Amino acid sequence: MPKNNYIARSRGVSRLYAHLILVTKYRLPTMSEEMMTYLQEIAHDLCQKWQCECLEVNGEEDHLHLLFRYAPQMQLSKFINNFKSVSSRKVRVKFEQELRRFYWDWSKGFWNESYSIASVGFAPLEVDAGKPFLKRYVQNQGQEKLNALRQTQEALPPYPHS
Repeated sequence: MPKNNYIARSRGVSRLYAHLILVTKYRLPTMSEEMMTYLQEIAHDLCQKWQCECLEVNGEEDHLHLLFRYAPQMQLSKFINNFKSVSSRKVRVKFEQELRRFYWDWSKGFWNESYSIASVGFAPLEVDAGKPFLKRYVQNQGQEKLNALRQTQEALPPYPHS
């Protein structure tokens, strides 16, 4: 295997991957395309600060998928709590007006309290047509809905301007 598949530290090497899924509070469809792009930037920045590698980030209007590689020294629960806190705060500041339409109690946060994290071994990351399976799954989040929305918008007559 190529050496770059492993993270080297002073006492050993590792190849650990995780798939994190976060759901919006009350599973409300709050995330726009612009918000998802902003969350992708936040994810890449936070992964870098936590010395892990962000492989893929995507989602739909009510949930986010994050696929990342990490070292065994990283405490996943602390990383997840930090990710949820930082991303919630930043998203709520930047998209306050949009989010206030959904959240009547602003103090409750943006993410649901629970989350799903799965360790990902060699099998789910096997290459299929040049792209790892799980990376392609995360990349394709929301594509069916987005394509249907685009087709609907294209079929609509132009909006009359007054």
